[in-house]
Amino acid sequence: MKKNKIIFLAIDTSNIDDVKKILKETRSNKLNIIPKFGLQFFYSKNGRKFLEKFKGMYFLDLKIMDVNNTAVNAIDSIKDLKGCKYTTVHAHGGLEMMKAVVKKARLTKNLILGVTVLTSLDNKSIKEIGHTKTVDQLVLKQAGLIKKAGCYGIVASAHEAKIIKKKHKSLFIVTPGIRLPGDKKNDQSRVVSPRDALFKYETDAIVIGRSLTCPRSNIKRNLKKLIDHLN
Repeated sequence: MKKNKIIFLAIDTSNIDDVKKILKETRSNKLNIIPKFGLQFFYSKNGRKFLEKFKGMYFLDLKIMDVNNTAVNAIDSIKDLKGCKYTTVHAHGGLEMMKAVVKKARLTKNLILGVTVLTSLDNKSIKEIGHTKTVDQLVLKQAGLIKKAGCYGIVASAHEAKIIKKKHKSLFIVTPGIRLPGDKKNDQSRVVSPRDALFKYETDAIVIGRSLTCPRSNIKRNLKKLIDHLN
């Protein structure tokens, strides 16, 4: 696999011992793996403390969405986290909020990724929320705002990656909703395999969690399965 392709490893636990085990057993010189810490870990009692001392680069997936001032202050509040390279804002916060966050993030050298429609949602789900567009249409609309705001990249399902790439070639595309062949979808709707995401849909990075980290006793075996799958 091309080394410029990134595997973001979703750390979906707040148990520090589990986190250490996951990080240790997913080390690989064959894949470019960067840990991704989300809300569950960051909000936990020891999560932030762990990240303050973490040696290495990581992705902090906060999905910031609030009024401009609060969103900007949220970015400012993580400026001490030196290993944090990527952070997310949600496109639902609007163009001006994303622009304000991007501007502040330039001072902290965080790369901002704009989150579109969550991969747990489908056309029925977004209709229930009140949207009249399809998922594809909504994501493409949000992609335009994310690009206009100056974000480094976008978080979207692989199913939308090609239409985003066609219109916004410079956006770094991160794809969640990744499952190894044969794995359960769990709470995801728009799911693809790692290989399809990276090569068929031409995303720049994928986010993979449970397919690698569950069960804990199979992490090394799951990593080998991923490497074999990509090769």
